[in-house]
Amino acid sequence: MNDIYRIDKARVRASFDRAADSYDAAAVLQKEVRERMFERLELVKISPNVILDAGCGTGPASIELGQRYKQARIISLDIAMSMLKKTLSRQSLFKRMLGLVSHEAICADIEHLPLADHSVDLVWSNLAVQWCNDLDLAFGEMSRVLEPGGLLMFSTFGPDTLKELRAASNVDAEHIHVSRFIDMHDIGDALVRAGYSAPVLDVERYVLTYDDVMGVMRDLKAIGAHNATEGRRRGLEGKGFLKKLTSAYEQFRVQGKLPATFEVVYGHAWKSEAKVATDAAVPVTFYKRT
Repeated sequence: MNDIYRIDKARVRASFDRAADSYDAAAVLQKEVRERMFERLELVKISPNVILDAGCGTGPASIELGQRYKQARIISLDIAMSMLKKTLSRQSLFKRMLGLVSHEAICADIEHLPLADHSVDLVWSNLAVQWCNDLDLAFGEMSRVLEPGGLLMFSTFGPDTLKELRAASNVDAEHIHVSRFIDMHDIGDALVRAGYSAPVLDVERYVLTYDDVMGVMRDLKAIGAHNATEGRRRGLEGKGFLKKLTSAYEQFRVQGKLPATFEVVYGHAWKSEAKVATDAAVPVTFYKRT
């Protein structure tokens, strides 16, 4: 049976290719989450020699990682070539300004990393894991390329993300309009299955506000976050659906604004020094923030 929530990777690649020029101006949430991730990274004692920025987008995290760890070789990886071109352009500027020279770029899928085993000390991934179809495969690939004792630090979206849009889009019950996002506890279980040591996860919620539904849709389009599920409607949405969607979304209006909720799951875990038995109990620490 086909999974209607399965992500069409070709559509993801095309969407982010088209959004490369508009991404930085619209990626307000992505910037905030990136800054929160760096705050968490400050609490970790690590001196990586090789860093993988998995799902680098236009490359701002790659640059900051290079500034923080000047001795490190930075590998920027993204599924969309246009995003990588933006990353390379940004890297070129910072190379001239700051003398950064150890940057590389790879166009590839997180679920199939073209890197050698045990070749990376830190895997960093900001709001990219949600585009994976198989979380076990993605975390397994990240574990494979990490050195024993290496660190995985990531963020992804939780199930309350775009809950208003999901509810309003039920006016068309025949198609999927919002991706399915994975719960924090299920993410923790996937980390344990992949053999990571002492995973730590926490969640924060952000609410962006808009004047109308089209503002929500424009921002999602500008960052390349199109509906890429197999169960999406093929072709353009009709005016009838947009009218019904607009009407249904109005139930969420508060103080003259329409909210768009994003639940962000933050996580980090260490690649075990030794192989963990599949039946061994591994503690997972969860922090739930309001």
